[in-house]
Amino acid sequence: MVTGVRRIALWFAVTVTVVVLLFGYRTSTGASTVGVNTVLASPAVPAGTTASAVGTTVTGPSASTRWGPVQVQLTVAGGVITDVTVVEYPSGNGKDRQINARALPVLVRETLAAQSTGIDMVSGATVTSEGYLESLQGALDQAGL
Repeated sequence: MVTGVRRIALWFAVTVTVVVLLFGYRTSTGASTVGVNTVLASPAVPAGTTASAVGTTVTGPSASTRWGPVQVQLTVAGGVITDVTVVEYPSGNGKDRQINARALPVLVRETLAAQSTGIDMVSGATVTSEGYLESLQGALDQAGL
């Protein structure tokens, strides 16, 4: 009888430990959003082109996605993309902000490296990646690239 009580107590302790460990586990999507606003924060602007001393600024069309619109703005100088700003992106809830804090800087970095839409989509942010690519293509078309 004592052996049965010990088994039950041990089983209970192990179960509680496993549950605590599972709820305490942080995945890679639990990344901090610090520094994201430096890349992403800009007011939404209408699609169009403006000239500046640094280059030409082109805003792609707002791409509608299941989670909200995505809109990309490019600065082009001498046929080269010199800056990419995401002016509109899904941010309606914590999960959207968390996903986009991780995904959008990657998409921007890859766009600057590839100088085209020939970039990989970000795993876990497929919908945002598709909207980003759609708006990016529109901006590239407007810029004549």
